[in-house]
Amino acid sequence: MEPESGVLTPSRNPSRLSWVNLSRNLILAYQSLGVVYGDLSTSPLYVFSSTFIGKLQNHQNEEAIFGAFSLIFWTLTFIPLLKYVFIVLSADDNGEGGTFALYSLLCRHGKFSLLPNQQAADEELSAYKYGPSTQAVDSPLKRFLEKHKRLRTALLVVVLFGASMVIGDGVLTPAISVLSSASGLQVTENKLTNGELLLLACVILVGLFALQHFGTHRVAFMFAPIVIIWLVSIFSIGLYNIICWNPKIVHAVSPYYIIKFFRETGKDGWISLGGILLSITGTEAMFADLGHFTALSIRLAFAFVIYPCLVVQYMGQAAFLSRNFHSIPNSFYDSIPGPVFWPVFVIATLAAIVGSQAVITATFSIIKQCHALGCFPRVKVVHTSKHIYGQIYIPEINWILMILTLAITIGFQDTTLIGNAYGLACMAVMFITTFLMALVITCVWQKSILLAAMFLLFFWFIEGVYLSAALMKVPQGGWVPLVLAVIFMMVMYIWHYGTRKKYNFDLHNKVSLKWLLGLGPSLGIVRVPGIGLIYSELVTGVPAIFSHFVTNLPAFHKVLVFVCVKSVPVPYVSPEERFLIGRICPRPYQMYRCIVRYGYKDIQRDDGDFENQLIQSIAEFIQMEAGEPQFCSSESSSYDGRMAVISTKSIQSSSSLIITEIEDCSASNSIQSSKSLTLQSLRTAYDDENPPVWRRHVRFQVPTSAGVDISVREELMDLIQAKEAGVAYIMGHSYVKARRSSSFLKKLVIDIGYSFLRKNCRGPAVALNIPHINLIEVGMIYYV
Repeated sequence: MEPESGVLTPSRNPSRLSWVNLSRNLILAYQSLGVVYGDLSTSPLYVFSSTFIGKLQNHQNEEAIFGAFSLIFWTLTFIPLLKYVFIVLSADDNGEGGTFALYSLLCRHGKFSLLPNQQAADEELSAYKYGPSTQAVDSPLKRFLEKHKRLRTALLVVVLFGASMVIGDGVLTPAISVLSSASGLQVTENKLTNGELLLLACVILVGLFALQHFGTHRVAFMFAPIVIIWLVSIFSIGLYNIICWNPKIVHAVSPYYIIKFFRETGKDGWISLGGILLSITGTEAMFADLGHFTALSIRLAFAFVIYPCLVVQYMGQAAFLSRNFHSIPNSFYDSIPGPVFWPVFVIATLAAIVGSQAVITATFSIIKQCHALGCFPRVKVVHTSKHIYGQIYIPEINWILMILTLAITIGFQDTTLIGNAYGLACMAVMFITTFLMALVITCVWQKSILLAAMFLLFFWFIEGVYLSAALMKVPQGGWVPLVLAVIFMMVMYIWHYGTRKKYNFDLHNKVSLKWLLGLGPSLGIVRVPGIGLIYSELVTGVPAIFSHFVTNLPAFHKVLVFVCVKSVPVPYVSPEERFLIGRICPRPYQMYRCIVRYGYKDIQRDDGDFENQLIQSIAEFIQMEAGEPQFCSSESSSYDGRMAVISTKSIQSSSSLIITEIEDCSASNSIQSSKSLTLQSLRTAYDDENPPVWRRHVRFQVPTSAGVDISVREELMDLIQAKEAGVAYIMGHSYVKARRSSSFLKKLVIDIGYSFLRKNCRGPAVALNIPHINLIEVGMIYYV
């Protein structure tokens, strides 16, 4: 993320700070070459061969070659350079980019989300970089979208379609990149047959996906050097071909050659745009991978390295082809001078693997974002690096991608057909990004609708021409991303629809607080020692499952905490703002609410500290409540109203409730030492030791400060005693069914589609890292 601007103190040297900032961005620009631009930089492998096919083979002459290069040059200039580098990269969501980043921006600055009552979970998040003053002015378009639920549903469908197309990229990119790079073996003297080439490509693909569980961080340090060597190679080869074959190609940068191209080729030239657009595949990665770098570093890398190298390479290929029309099917490898063929072939294969790796990792990331926003079933997410945040691996998705990639590679066996599918997927994502960007301009940036319309129409005209050409190739392989997108979008929408219906059921069947207050502090049952953590998706109110407990069980825990794990529309939530604590019912009831907040790119780690942090946060809330009369008065009017953000890192040692015992497991005798620590120092002490050797036990004690009120001390004592008695996790084992009066389509979606996804995805207890031995599940049927 880009650092926030701050006020410089007089002791700091602004010129030194600017130099440090520049050097940091230069380092990030170097690293981005291997992560962001692997796919875009390997496009020269197949662009010209995918363009001059079909009826355009009848127009293989110098003017057609010059016109094709002119189209490539201006396409690279308008879309990656003008649209993404200068405009779209500015629309980051607190440093994050991509389709879901734009959608989260819109949801945060307008009531576009389909899930109600999200505001309670969003309270006091500092990650909301746009202040209330910017939200006060509402554009007419924003109010219009907020008013019509169908339009908001359509917006979600558009976003899901874009995400599905990105997943389709994760299938198609490895297939076309590896197959194109391996095709260089067919231009050598002892060339491989098609079957041998296909077998080699499949072996590389299986190896690529099989190594995913190790994580990219083990080989990521090699990515940037590989791509740099590749860029230097294609730049040098392009420059050599320009000088050697046809220096007049430099005149083709004039748009006049585009007019001559279409004048000569007509409809055939328009259809060939499906091959031209392959020159910008991978452009979306500049925006999608923004979270790992800064906008400035990505801009520097593209403007000063990627753009010149690609332009010179395409210019060199065009110069070579203008004198060697028969080499169009293998334009890249035929244009390589003989002495450097094998080194370039090796680096091309490595660059193709790097580009595929980046897209596969991006696919994992976007599926994680889909799940966080309630649009994808629960899957296993493995964090593959302790040092690089965001490096994840999803086993189920990895093997599905591998099977689909192999099926496409074996089924098509042709980079032209795969290119038709790949181009359609990439252009569809860019088309959707342009639409969402226009909404951001007017709804988030508060610019005029006229400016947003100009942006939309200008880029939609360019992208629409390419998209229409790509759609013409649906019968020749273009149907693949559409089928994949429909399948993934159906999964996403069915899951989101079922989750929303279940949430609305809980929302409209909440337990009345008057009923709870009428039961008294004992709730009409025996309150036994211990803490009950009741998991619910509600951020306000008491879920219906609690009344099921009260009316059917003779006893319940003395301290009850209603826990809601919520994803909020920001990329990351800092640990200091993760817990939002409140009270339900008066103090004698000992009922609390805790909202645990995660961003859509946060990873819920199983670090074993959740219980301790929760108890500590509740204790701090109790002390805060007693020390702020205004806070108490607000609670007197509503016992399920105002909540407080509790920072688990700002606890002073004087109010610490933690005493640790560290037992040396390697020693024969149990040697124990205890000392009082704050949570932060405890975490540091534990990390400094070797976790497999040292085992940590935590117990709590009431602070000895004389200023603590007697009622607060008693409540803290009850909390500590309940913690020592044990913690139970209580969840609802729900069965969601459609009502008998529902339509056939709704029954099909809920009873078959949603039920199938729930049965075959990870359980909520596993996804939330709840210890199985302490889990209590209560069966409940939801008729939605």
